[in-house]
Amino acid sequence: MKSLVIAEKPSVGRDIARVLGCRQGGNGFLEGKDYVVTWALGHLVELSDPESYGDQWKVWKMETLPMLPEKLEIQVIKKTGKQYQTVKTQMYRKDIGAIIIATDAGREGELVARWIIKKAGVRKPMKRLWISSVTDQAIRQGFAHLKDAKEYQKLYEAAVARAEADWLVGLNATRALTVKHNAQLSCGRVQTPTLAMIAKREEQIKAFQPKTYYGFKIKGNHIFWSWRGKGGGTTTYSQEEIKRVQQITENAEGVVEEIKRKQQKSYAPQLYDLTSLQQDANRMFGFSAKQTLNYMQRLYEHYKVVTYPRTDSRYLTQDIVDTLPERVKACRTGNYAPICGKLLKTPIKGNPSFVNDKKVSDHHAIIPTEQGIHLSDLEYGERKIYELVISRFLSVLLPPCEYEQTEVTLLGEGETFFVRGNVIRKAGWKEIQKIQKENEIFQEGEEEAEFYESQGNLTENMPEFVKGQKILLTHGKIVEGKTKPPAHFTEATLLAAMENPIKYMDSTDQALRKTLGETGGLGTVATRADIIEKLFNSFMIEKRQGKEIHLTSKGRQVLELAPQGLTSPELTARWEQKLSDIAKGKARKQDFEAEIRTYTVDIVKDIAASAKTYRHDNLTGKKCPECGKLLLEVNHKNGRMLVCQDRECGYRKTLSKTTNARCPQCHKKMELVGEGENRRFVCPCGYREKLSAFEKRKKERGGGVSKKDVNKYMNKMKQEAKEPVNNAFADALAKIKL
Repeated sequence: MKSLVIAEKPSVGRDIARVLGCRQGGNGFLEGKDYVVTWALGHLVELSDPESYGDQWKVWKMETLPMLPEKLEIQVIKKTGKQYQTVKTQMYRKDIGAIIIATDAGREGELVARWIIKKAGVRKPMKRLWISSVTDQAIRQGFAHLKDAKEYQKLYEAAVARAEADWLVGLNATRALTVKHNAQLSCGRVQTPTLAMIAKREEQIKAFQPKTYYGFKIKGNHIFWSWRGKGGGTTTYSQEEIKRVQQITENAEGVVEEIKRKQQKSYAPQLYDLTSLQQDANRMFGFSAKQTLNYMQRLYEHYKVVTYPRTDSRYLTQDIVDTLPERVKACRTGNYAPICGKLLKTPIKGNPSFVNDKKVSDHHAIIPTEQGIHLSDLEYGERKIYELVISRFLSVLLPPCEYEQTEVTLLGEGETFFVRGNVIRKAGWKEIQKIQKENEIFQEGEEEAEFYESQGNLTENMPEFVKGQKILLTHGKIVEGKTKPPAHFTEATLLAAMENPIKYMDSTDQALRKTLGETGGLGTVATRADIIEKLFNSFMIEKRQGKEIHLTSKGRQVLELAPQGLTSPELTARWEQKLSDIAKGKARKQDFEAEIRTYTVDIVKDIAASAKTYRHDNLTGKKCPECGKLLLEVNHKNGRMLVCQDRECGYRKTLSKTTNARCPQCHKKMELVGEGENRRFVCPCGYREKLSAFEKRKKERGGGVSKKDVNKYMNKMKQEAKEPVNNAFADALAKIKL
């Protein structure tokens, strides 16, 4: 008898098939002597549409809400139905004695396979493959240690509970809001609290009152000394005080009172999980969270050079330590070859700073695999992300940076001044940053900036001083600044807030706050990027001034109209608390579902009884060519577009797209507007240029952007905007015209 292996995606399935010796090709499967390998395409089965339960839910009406089927059914996703039939056929083969679940190792991966098996109605023994990378070695080790699928039954129940709860709450709340206000509105337990966090940040910025502060520096012995007040601070809000300091110390004599020398160490930052990688990629290269995830998926599935990307851990398990030398060898490419050579000269050990079994959940941190690659084989975005993973991996293997910090304190006319200087003794992991800067691999990051800022009045090549030395103080200058409000969210900082939304909770329940912290906050590492994309695509948020995320009028009104419970991270905290208990066998799925059904009834009642109204404030004078109603002008993530206000219509037309083409006058990114031969680039500074003239100019300069390149970029942007969230609830929501 043979075993049937079900992978989550074709690329992973083919890798497993090759390792298992399954070379005989089939339509959607590969076969060998002992195994048949087939695959899903993400989810092949989802929760059934409301319309499938009967005529009462085919038309959106408030009277038919809430939708509470006695039992939530599952259905085959039409667009991938052919592959489902292929998998089902293989499961029913008489020579298949067992099924091996090889989908992604996690709650959602468990759901992908189990729903396929359940829908097919097959009953055969099941095993579970649980691996974090798809290298040949990892696959062989995984198959050598297959686990009984029964061990993951509770994880599957938790996954079903999460999907059903999102269906009941999300679809009912969205349908109720939409029909109540006859507008394309939606809400959910993750997207609505995310909107609320953005709103809270905007309120903080609006309410902020800047205050002017003052500092003072004075020159002495060819360097500038910083003033320190009586309380130890280096600034004051009193202009009179700082002017007094200037008057009494300028051209006065100071005496060196103290010289302190400390041996300091700076340790490498932690390994990447998906969220921290997305943050750095957005901050350094401007990649969206979705782009970074897409690059990582390709590096993981196609090139097999990184481990499983959808992880929330920043540590490794002890069993990975023995593989570290092989992984370092695989990184011997490009600029990092000298570092790898140095590491390989001595035994590579794991230490508690990055190896801790207790801090790893389903998957360990993102690190390179044992499989190397020529960087020239990667496209720009893939290479940048791969280099980030390599640099962070090598950093934790290198020793800490050791430096001597010297602080000299000087007294003059009763006022204290100081200067600090550092001397690097051993570069340690800072060698990585030196390579990055020399080769312009990426821009200087916040961590690097913070390191230097923490040194205070940093002075290189600081002269030698002796205690009691007298120094003439001259050329004082007052430094003035203003306190700054909190910054608007960018994708990087919004991801961080979603991962750790505790400070946005109204509840002081410490158990809830702890749960939210332990379970990774709002959404998962796998879905946060899609949630942000969904908010952009439904026009509830927009980008301004490059990376800044702002609420639109629609987003602000949705927060006012949505039930109060759906606007706080507390709901997710409570759910995750219960889902975790279900996965551990401490709670019953049935009890959780009963609670969710009661909650669903309550939120529909709240929406129906609300006296609040929704108002379109972005109406244009242009009529929809399909239904005749006035169109709305909205800011999309990558430009502007017209959309029909009627939710039944769904008409959309792109007005402009933000491109990578730079304005020759102000060098900002330009928009591409118009259609056909009338397409032209426009810039906020007023510069305009026809696409044909732009192409001619670039060609004359030996350049860069052809009509084909522009069209390719536009198509890519359109495709990214259409990509759905890869989970069952999102697939259901995708059918709503938002």
